Amino acid sequence: MPRERKIPQRMCVGCRAMKNKRELIRVVRTPSDEIEVDITGKKSGRGAYICKSPECFSLAIKGHRLQKALQREINEDILENIRQQLMVL
Repeated sequence: MPRERKIPQRMCVGCRAMKNKRELIRVVRTPSDEIEVDITGKKSGRGAYICKSPECFSLAIKGHRLQKALQREINEDILENIRQQLMVL
């Protein structure tokens, strides 16, 4: 009898809901201290997961949850860039 594969679960930093890893978008702080959207989910660095909805992104920014998860202050230019990339996805 084949074993069922375990589906990885991650928590959205905006709405705090546990969802499948594939349903979320990863924002990563790379070892070179840059913050970017990781579409593949495999880049090295500290990551945080956000739902694809703009409401979750707003909650993550408003509560400084994204900054806490990445352990770094994020300036407004980078946040706007991430917001634009999330709208495309």
